[in-house]
Amino acid sequence: MRPLAFLLLLGASHLAAESLPISLPLWNGDAPEGDGKFSDSSKAKLTLHRAEFPNGAAVVICPGGGYGGLVTGGEGHGIAAWLNKQGITGIVLEYRLPKGRPYVPLLDAQQAIRTVRANAEKWKINPKKVGIIGFSAGGHLASTATVHFDTVETRAPNAVTGQSSRPDFSILIYPVISMEEGVHRGSKKNLMGENPAAGLTDYFSSQKQVKDNTPPAFLAHALDDKVVPIENSRMFYEAEKAHKLPARLLELPNGGHGLNGYKGPSWDKWQAESLVWLKEIKILE
Repeated sequence: MRPLAFLLLLGASHLAAESLPISLPLWNGDAPEGDGKFSDSSKAKLTLHRAEFPNGAAVVICPGGGYGGLVTGGEGHGIAAWLNKQGITGIVLEYRLPKGRPYVPLLDAQQAIRTVRANAEKWKINPKKVGIIGFSAGGHLASTATVHFDTVETRAPNAVTGQSSRPDFSILIYPVISMEEGVHRGSKKNLMGENPAAGLTDYFSSQKQVKDNTPPAFLAHALDDKVVPIENSRMFYEAEKAHKLPARLLELPNGGHGLNGYKGPSWDKWQAESLVWLKEIKILE
């Protein structure tokens, strides 16, 4: 083989290896559950999907599943592949299922965002362009990470990586938002148990927790969603607009919950419009 051909082949092999998904544990050792408790963290992991031509943006992906399972195909790795085509790094989060331990998924989402920022240079990511996306119950998780976060200033000096867990933006697709009105009963039961402790319902009703420093959100929801009514997205959108945040709600004419199985005009519409919105808020150029 000629030297030039060999070098080209070597370069192509290196690029191919670099673009393969990489899985890594989310926690080192036991993971926090909240309230000072810890548990085995072996089921929490990240899968990194790098874009061939990265533009610096990255998104942590939270699959749905009613907090009782994880739909990692269409709402996980499939989303990462779509993001990669836009030059965006996709990081699929396989979060621990709560089983009545309400803080566990949120702690995992916060840790995922910190991990992305801690690896920003190695993964060719701009630490100021790290967002989160979620679907259904994963949308609820993404919304809680959007309203409940800590910054570098509020982290203890020796805490995990010392990075902020505040996402720079969020994309919420047919999300569960409220734990009161229009609630998805299965998600609520799996998250908080049969008899939630005082204050939990308010804490996990994300529309009640929006503040002036909450990141901007793009929401998309079908009008004919019978599983998670569109009022969930409307409440969060109105809360963001009340705080003058650059939010957007795309009300889709049809598709139901799951938008016709992740295909068709409504599915294509939210993907196209979310990219327009990301350009409007200067995440993409």
